Amino acid sequence: MRFDVLTLFPEMFPGYLGQSLLNLAIERELVDVQLHNIRDWATGKHKNVDDKPYGGGPGMVLSPEPVVQCVEAVQQLGESPGKVILLTPAGRKLDQPLVEELSEAERLLLLCGRYEGFDQRVVDLLEPDEISIGDFVLNGGEVAAMVVIDAVIRLVPGLLGDEQSNKQDSFSTEGRLLEYAQYTRPREYRGLQVPEVLLSGNHPEIARWREQSSMERTRERRSDLLNE
Repeated sequence: MRFDVLTLFPEMFPGYLGQSLLNLAIERELVDVQLHNIRDWATGKHKNVDDKPYGGGPGMVLSPEPVVQCVEAVQQLGESPGKVILLTPAGRKLDQPLVEELSEAERLLLLCGRYEGFDQRVVDLLEPDEISIGDFVLNGGEVAAMVVIDAVIRLVPGLLGDEQSNKQDSFSTEGRLLEYAQYTRPREYRGLQVPEVLLSGNHPEIARWREQSSMERTRERRSDLLNE
């Protein structure tokens, strides 16, 4: 699977790309992540990519020319143009079913905004899928792009050691409940014991306990999921 990240700050990504499962996925050629600096498509002496908004107001708005030209040029770099994702608080909210939908694409172009956002003509011309990672505002789309990548790569076949792992994750479409409580060694820590059923070796009983634990957690913390 290929990710193309279009950003004004590509220097934010090398540390992230060199860590944990993502680094493993890149080394095993299961995932390819390419970085593109939107400013490379800016013209003029100062390579300006933004300007004051028409009608007045605070901040600066990203101009359509460098953004649209950047996306169109990057689309030509692959076998397919890919799916353009614009990361914005105004988009549809990212959840596990949407992550699963995105994981079916061979290529995602992640467009990271800054300042007061994009000129509307970027959206009108590119018709991207607008996605938000939550009801809050970040300084830019780079962190949101990392969230999308991190969530999607878990579903890339062959990446996780146990192929059942992502199916048991909280919010997965197979369960839609929060994941059950987990324990490891030691058996006792500061007076707190591992539930005896998990030490029993009785797999049907363990499965029932985990189902009950998942249900109780969901009821206490996210009862809205039970309503769904």
